[in-house]
Formats: sequence, structure tokens, C-alpha cells
Amino acid sequence: MRLQPIGVIRSPFKIKEEAPRQGRLADAPGQLEIYPQYAPGLKNMAGQSHLFVLYWCHLAERDSLIVHPPWAESARGVFTTRSPNRPNPIALDVVELLALEGNTLHVRGLDALDGSLLLDIKPYSSDLDSIPGVQIPWSQRVAEAGRHDTSK
Repeated sequence: MRLQPIGVIRSPFKIKEEAPRQGRLADAPGQLEIYPQYAPGLKNMAGQSHLFVLYWCHLAERDSLIVHPPWAESARGVFTTRSPNRPNPIALDVVELLALEGNTLHVRGLDALDGSLLLDIKPYSSDLDSIPGVQIPWSQRVAEAGRHDTSK
């Protein structure tokens, strides 16, 4: 297998502790700088509102199969979480496309650290990519805990 980065991510998050737990929780803008040889792949990008962004978590630990998420009472298998620490630290964000300037996409909704390598971009479609009624047991508990947290 051979992955070829198509660009680099610029974000205000320099260290892990600065990044939000999920990109959708980030209001800060970021940029996807596409390498010149891949810029033709941006043709017809204007007008799209949201994109899938796949990137490499370059500072993640790659030997973690059991992790302890901040929301969980106990450790869990990494494949049941969204932890960046995993054998292949590939991350996925859904971002809002704010503007396109040359080979730079200005976006909102990244949780990537500055300098993360961009692996791919795909259009997000709410018709195709949103599945109502999906069941993830921990997700419901986290959502309910957030609604009851009066410290916010």
C-alpha cells in the first residue's frame, strides 16, 4: 500500500491539547493547502458547501488497541472509538467550505493539528452520507451527558 499526500492542513491547533474532540465542535477556520500537482482536482469545487477531509494524524500513537476516551467509564477497543491513537491514524472530518482561493480551501470544522498531511477530499452529501437511526451506544450517553452538564 502506498499513500500519497495531496496537501497539508493549516490550523490554529499546534498541540493535541488545543484541538477539539471533534471537528464539528471547532468554529476556528483552517486551510487545506493542495499541492500544485493536485490542484486540477479542485475543478468544479466552488459551490459545494461541505466536504469529507481525510488526513493523517502525524502525532498519534500507533500501538494503541485499547484506549480510555474522556467520556467513558472504562477502557474500550480502539475500533469502537474515534480516538486518533490507532494502528493507522487516519482521521475523517466533515468541514464547511468557506472559500476557494487558487489551490487553498478555507474551511471550518477541522480538528486536525497544524501540519497534518491531507490524504483526500470528497464531497459530503446529506442525502447519501446521513443515515437516520444509526446506533452507537456510547454516542447517546455522551449526548445526554452534554445536555445535563450545567457547567457549560
